[in-house]
Amino acid sequence: MSISDWPQGERPRERLLRQGPQALSDAELLAIYLRVGIKGKSAVDLARELLERHGGSLCRLAAASMTELARTPGIGLAKAAQLQASFELSRRALREEIHQRNLMGSPDSVRDWLRLHLGQLPHEVFMALWLDAQNRLIAHEDLFRGTLTQTSVYPREVVKSALSHNAAAVIFAHNHPSGVSEPSQADQLLTRQLQEALTLVDVRLLDHFIVAGNQPPLSLAERGLI
Repeated sequence: MSISDWPQGERPRERLLRQGPQALSDAELLAIYLRVGIKGKSAVDLARELLERHGGSLCRLAAASMTELARTPGIGLAKAAQLQASFELSRRALREEIHQRNLMGSPDSVRDWLRLHLGQLPHEVFMALWLDAQNRLIAHEDLFRGTLTQTSVYPREVVKSALSHNAAAVIFAHNHPSGVSEPSQADQLLTRQLQEALTLVDVRLLDHFIVAGNQPPLSLAERGLI
C-alpha cells in the first residue's frame, strides 16, 4: 500500500505539519525525503530497509558511500546523492555551531560533530581541533590516518601544526573502528607525550576524545587522564 492510500492523519508529511518533525520516527523522516517507494513498498518501507541495511543507525547511514546507499533497491544514484547532501548539511550546521561558540561551553555539540565526522570510519583518524584564547574553533585538521589497529602520531608534527595555526589550545580526537571506546595504554601515553610537547610552546591540551561508533565520545579529561 502506498502512503497516499493511508488515512490522512497517519501520513508522515501530514503528521509533520501537524505535530512537528520531532514526532516522527527516523524511517518516517527519511520517507518524506525519499518521497516515493517502489512497487510493493511504500516510501516508509523503503526507508526502513535503508536503515536496516546500515544497522538501524543514522550515523552509519550518514557515513555510507554513494555506492553503498545505491545498493538498496529503489535508491538510485540520484537519491543517494540527495541523501549525502542532506547529511553533509547536518555536519556543516554542527561545524558552524562549534565555530561560533566557546567549545568548552558546548561539549554536546562537539561530541555530536565528532560522532558524525569520525564514528563510522573504517580506518583510524587522529584529529585536532585548534582553538584560540577564547576556546573558539580556528580550524579542524585530520593530522594522521592509520590502519584499523594503529596510527602513527608524531609530537613534532603536531607542534608544527599548532604553531602554524597560532593556536592557544587544542582538543584531540581519534576513532576506534573496533567500536570499543575504552582508552588503551597507548592512547594514554600518546596523550601525555603530546601534552608535554605542546606545553613547551604554550598550547593547552583541553581534552582528548575517543569516538567509537554510535556511542557518546569518551573524554579523557572527564576520566581524569589529562
